[in-house]
Amino acid sequence: MADNSPLLDVSNLRVAFPTRTGMAEAVRGVSFTLGREKLGIVGESGSGKSMTGRSILRLVPPPGRVSADRLAFRGEDLLAASARRMRDIRGRRIAIVMQDPKYSLNPVMTVGHQIAEAYRVHSKAGAAEAKRRALEMLAAVRIRDPERVYDRYPHEVSGGMGQRIMIAMMLIPDPDLLIADEPTSALDVTVQMQVLAILDDLCSQRGMGMIFVSHDLNLVASFCDRILIMYAGRVVESCRASELHAAQHPYTRGLLASLPRIDEPPGDLPVLSRDPAWLEG
Repeated sequence: MADNSPLLDVSNLRVAFPTRTGMAEAVRGVSFTLGREKLGIVGESGSGKSMTGRSILRLVPPPGRVSADRLAFRGEDLLAASARRMRDIRGRRIAIVMQDPKYSLNPVMTVGHQIAEAYRVHSKAGAAEAKRRALEMLAAVRIRDPERVYDRYPHEVSGGMGQRIMIAMMLIPDPDLLIADEPTSALDVTVQMQVLAILDDLCSQRGMGMIFVSHDLNLVASFCDRILIMYAGRVVESCRASELHAAQHPYTRGLLASLPRIDEPPGDLPVLSRDPAWLEG
C-alpha cells in the first residue's frame, strides 16, 4: 500500500532576526504540507522564500531564530532534533542544492572525490564502491565521459556542468526530499531546461519530494505541481500550478500581468502597485 502521509508538515513557521529596534521577521507564519511532489515557492527578493527552505534544515545563520507550531519531516520534529541528528538528516534524508555551484564545491578537491565523499559520509562504503556510485551519479545527471569529469577540479567545468555535479552530490545518498534554491538562475536558458529535465527525471525515478525556490513564475508554473506565492514573509497564494491563471490575490495577479508575452506587441510592462494591507495578510 502506498504511503500517503506527508513528507514534510510545516505549520506557522517563523524566522526572526534581532535588530536595534526589536525582532524583524523574515518568515511570518508560513504553513504547508509536502508529499512526493514538486512544490514551487515564488517571490521577489526578500520575500522569505530562501529563508523558508533553509529553516527546514535549520541552516538559518545566527542570530536568526526559527520557531513553528510544527516542523516535522516524516513525523519527526526537526526543531527538537539534536545537532547530531540534524547532521544525519542533512544530505541523507533531506538535501539542498544552492544557486551557484562554485560557492558550494571545494576548489582543491576533484569533483569526483567530493561526490564520493558525500556517499561515504552517509554510508559504510569503501573507496572503490564510493567511486563506482559517484560515476553512476555523474552518468545519471547526463554528464558525458564521467571518468574524465571525475578527475576534474571545479574551475575546470562549466556552470551548467557544475550544477549537475552538485545535483549528483546531493542525490547520491538517495534522500527523500530535495530543496532546490534557485538552482538554474545563473544558467542560460538552454542549460536551464536541461537541468530541470534532469531534476524532473530523478525525482520521478526516485519518488522524491522537491521544494523548488525561484523568482521565475513562468518557470515554476511549468515545472512544479503546486505553487506558493510569498510576499513580505507570508504566503499570500497557494494553488495547483494548473490553476495559477485563476489566482485571486492581487499580488499574484500583478505578477502574472507583469510577465512579457511574445504574442503581444512590445511595450511598457505594468508596474505592480502594492497595498500596505498585504503586509498583514
